[in-house]
Amino acid sequence: MAESINSKTNCEEQTLVAGTAHHELDTLEQPAAKRLRVDDVARSRQGSNATGATDKQESQDAPTNDHGDTAIESTAPRDRRAGITPIRKEYLLDVTASRNSDSGMVDDDAAEGRGNARDASACRDNNQGGVKGKRGKKEKRKKGQNTERTFGRFGDSIQLCNSRAMYPEFSPHPCKFGDECRMSHDLRKYLEQGRREDVGTFGGKCPVFEQYGLCFSGWKCRFVKSHMKELEHEDGRKELILIDDSNKTGFNGKKPTSTPTKVSGGDELDERRSGIYNNVAMSTKIDLNRKRIDFAKADEYIKWINDEATLNNAFHQRRKDQSNEGIEDLRAQFVDPPFKPSEKRRLYFGPETPTLAPLTTQGNLPFRRLCVELGCELTYSEMAMGMPLLQGTKADWTLLKAHESEIQPPAFKPSSNNYVFDNYDNSRDLRFGAQISGNQPWVVTKATDVLSRFCPHLRLIDLNCGCPIDMVFKSGGGSALLESQGKLERMIRGMNAMSGEIPITAKIRTGVKSSRPTAPSVISKLAFGSREHRERLGAPGCAALTLHGRSREQRYTKRADWSYIGECAGLIKSYNEQKDAMADTLAEPDASTLPNSKDGRMYFIGNGDCYSHTEYFEHISKSRVDTVMIGRGALIKPWLFEEIQQGQYLDKSASERLTYIEKFVRYGLDAWGSDELGIGFTRRFLLEWLSFAHRYVPVGLLEALPPSLNDRPPAYVGRNDLETLMASGNYKDWIKITYD
Repeated sequence: MAESINSKTNCEEQTLVAGTAHHELDTLEQPAAKRLRVDDVARSRQGSNATGATDKQESQDAPTNDHGDTAIESTAPRDRRAGITPIRKEYLLDVTASRNSDSGMVDDDAAEGRGNARDASACRDNNQGGVKGKRGKKEKRKKGQNTERTFGRFGDSIQLCNSRAMYPEFSPHPCKFGDECRMSHDLRKYLEQGRREDVGTFGGKCPVFEQYGLCFSGWKCRFVKSHMKELEHEDGRKELILIDDSNKTGFNGKKPTSTPTKVSGGDELDERRSGIYNNVAMSTKIDLNRKRIDFAKADEYIKWINDEATLNNAFHQRRKDQSNEGIEDLRAQFVDPPFKPSEKRRLYFGPETPTLAPLTTQGNLPFRRLCVELGCELTYSEMAMGMPLLQGTKADWTLLKAHESEIQPPAFKPSSNNYVFDNYDNSRDLRFGAQISGNQPWVVTKATDVLSRFCPHLRLIDLNCGCPIDMVFKSGGGSALLESQGKLERMIRGMNAMSGEIPITAKIRTGVKSSRPTAPSVISKLAFGSREHRERLGAPGCAALTLHGRSREQRYTKRADWSYIGECAGLIKSYNEQKDAMADTLAEPDASTLPNSKDGRMYFIGNGDCYSHTEYFEHISKSRVDTVMIGRGALIKPWLFEEIQQGQYLDKSASERLTYIEKFVRYGLDAWGSDELGIGFTRRFLLEWLSFAHRYVPVGLLEALPPSLNDRPPAYVGRNDLETLMASGNYKDWIKITYD
């Protein structure tokens, strides 16, 4: 990974990670205590007994309790301060000297290559509001807070045409652009001048080639020397060819089984990797973009939804003195939907199914793959926007790809306490679900339609009703739906009608304002529907509901309110009892209008601040949720799912954590490619993950359990240099880890 991005791009890219991705997260949380730089820490540790300790010794030296956990009970406990991680005395550092010096401070402006803000302002004044381009037109002034930031780019200096990328030197594929092609067709020139030298990581061997016997990046691979050779022909000519061992055994029994999909008659390959599901052909994305996809059925249902909303609004705005005959005439105008939803696939949520939250940016395929390997049973895609999906935007459709490990059925332990359908078939269940966002019923209805048609390997489709980001909120999506409950109900009904056998779920927050929680009314509408719709239309068909125990206003500044989540779980239980009381014993309710669980029971999932197995099981028992969705806790320590499986704390050594980083890199190169672009993406998302992972404090260093997600540690030193390095909050140290 050392050669994948130059130093300037490293600083710029990581500043983007540290400064932008967490601007709305960590800046709102309690600020972390300043730490010494790693160099200073190393010097301060000279002569200490901790120097040179091995990872094995760390685990042996740490005291354990009766359950085998690392017992962190101080014989003389210190006074604990709220928000501060209780670290044992021998690992604490005196930061008085560092606070009075600038040696540990990082100059972000210098790292980004930008000058003083006054200089930038003066420069804008001298431009007199804008700069004229070649055509004399006045360019728009950049808006926002980061107008002086430049993050660079990563790519080859000479772009090799795709007609040459996967083929031998003397047998290229015909270029559809011919002589007008702007890219290079000279393979040797590209290898000598157009790209940087091969990467030395992994011993210079391409991890993708070692896995499949074939590298999907071809000549663009940064490990190309490990899977190429020069073949000399009888006439003396020497030809460069790529090695293809995909038909041989010894590659974990895997080889590229998916057929190449060509782009609109061209020669560019859209997807060739095996073990990846929900691959949507580029031709389908182009048809979506050019509005060639038939939405006749969805349009019919959307028209009914709009007419229903108009009549419903007129009914609510009726005059007080209106006669009963007028009201009855208005009621008579309501009509039933054009068709009923299909019967849904059965779901199950239980204590043995810890769930990974849909994480924006970091909920990518490699990270989900790592979490599944460590014990995660249910995963979600990153939030995909409904409108870009309908426009065939490649970036949003890429979010829906799933690894073969996510297509396997989740854990299931049959018992009398499991609230599932009697005919639940665990072998047909999946681990991977999609989350989408939208601000209008027609958007999410059509998005659900195309997802059910082109992405068959989905466990569920979840509607995001809790995103707090301003861009989403101000457009009427995300958490704004919590105060537009009529629209939210129409969205769920439309999605349920068009999803085929895929169940529909929703994720909400407690409300928009902390002083005005709206979760109970939202839960009521999603469980039964509005009062005027219950008898005629039945329930909207929401199979499960996830509640994040914070309001939009709180973001992450307060702890998740699990007592409130427990109250809402009690409401759902009472709603289920009310449903049984309201049900007509002579006529069974239509199963298509009921939530997708036993007797129409809605599954309820809690979310927020789960950071240990003790908290996980406590939330299930006390708050009475079916399972817990884990977000930041998994980002900081992905082996949290493993702790839940084993029911104990795991004191992962620094070398074990470094192994997880290496796995993420391998999975990233597998997902995004081993070329310049793929390595750049892998490093970018790795640094994003490290901006969370550095907050982990090893269990063996703690004075008391359980650890708290919102606590911040004082300056401390690890049990060895690597552990200290991985605890650094300096982005330069994160870059150093990617080099090592």
